[in-house]
Amino acid sequence: MRVVELAGIGPGPFAAMLLADLGADVVRVDRPGGPVLGVDPEYDLTNRNKRSVVVDLKAPGGARRVLALAARADLLIEGNRPGVAERLGVGPAACHARNPRLVYGRMTGWGQDGPLAHRAGHDIGYVALTGALGLTGAPGTPPAAPANLLGDYAGGALYLVVGLLAALHHARATGTGQVVDAAVVDGTAHLATMIHGMLAAGAWQDRRGANLLDGGAPFYGTYETADGGHMAVGALEPRFYAEFTRLLGLTGAEADRDDPARWSALRESVAARFRTRTRDAWTAVFAESDACVAPVLSLREAPHHPHLAARGTFTGHGGLTQPAPAPRFSATPTAVRTGPARPGADTAAVARDWGLPGLLDGGFPDDGPSGDGPPEIGLPVDGPPGDARPRPDGPDPRAPAAPDTSARTARTAPAAPRTAPARPDSAGRPPQRKATP
Repeated sequence: MRVVELAGIGPGPFAAMLLADLGADVVRVDRPGGPVLGVDPEYDLTNRNKRSVVVDLKAPGGARRVLALAARADLLIEGNRPGVAERLGVGPAACHARNPRLVYGRMTGWGQDGPLAHRAGHDIGYVALTGALGLTGAPGTPPAAPANLLGDYAGGALYLVVGLLAALHHARATGTGQVVDAAVVDGTAHLATMIHGMLAAGAWQDRRGANLLDGGAPFYGTYETADGGHMAVGALEPRFYAEFTRLLGLTGAEADRDDPARWSALRESVAARFRTRTRDAWTAVFAESDACVAPVLSLREAPHHPHLAARGTFTGHGGLTQPAPAPRFSATPTAVRTGPARPGADTAAVARDWGLPGLLDGGFPDDGPSGDGPPEIGLPVDGPPGDARPRPDGPDPRAPAAPDTSARTARTAPAAPRTAPARPDSAGRPPQRKATP
């Protein structure tokens, strides 16, 4: 699988890294002048397992180079504001004219349409509007910023990858590509589906620190230890809670959790107990139990935890400790094959492997001073037997029609759930699904 990644920041590079970790041949198209955020490319781990070429999309011939790559790719990822890729001459219509099978992934915060689509933004603002940021932090304090893990990576990059792979499956079955509009606001809102169900059922209060899973329950949260460390407690089920209170040293009425009116007093008792020992001491107490208690580790501590070390959750490559690729496969194991791609370092190899000598010698037609001219179909694009992509003498008559991709991706209507949530029967038994042949 070949992937073209137009250099950006945040969820786009992470999505491309995930695909590269899974074995895709990812070519990152870097801009002249170095990285956007000033991070030394040697340490930008989201560029591992990739290769890099440098293309100035605003210079004559720049768009042609990217279109030539897109003509030979399965997927393309870009993260500009709506309309920017089109103005640069590498939007969906131009790419699909070269390669009707291409899956064109657009990764943004606000999405391709809507009142905020053209506004600047970052992770924290996107998750703020979805209600997800309002779930974090203690009551009476500002919501906590969860780095950019919740929006950029969980609500953005992972949804982009799911969408790309689903669309690729469709393209391989039908010969027709499409545009995937992945928005951080959409994905992050989708992550909260269960909580919205609980809210509708009256099982969740629409305020922080008052619920089972947001720190409101004294048996699901974090506590400070004698040395300033912290322990995480998730003793939800009664038998796990019984084990937790036994090892913590709470007994009788002091450990009763059935009355939410007593939760404040119970939290104070739990906190007082945790303050009597260090984090490492409590870790030892709970180590061989099912109390669902764990130490809160720092980023530098995590790779040395015995469980993570045994599984190889972290790995080393080029002197850098980093998370290993995930998930794991029984037949096709993954690995960190190469370190972070250096901008432009792989141009010769990509030109050879992708059959595009023009990447080296500039042998692509000029697309005008701004690089935004109309696409030309006549570039040499040689594919495998039966390949439906355009040939030097024009579009292959066997190729399916290019998808209708206007300058802005159309969303005629949001996808509706196909069925309502399944309900138990009158006896309280869970619903039974009918077998399908």
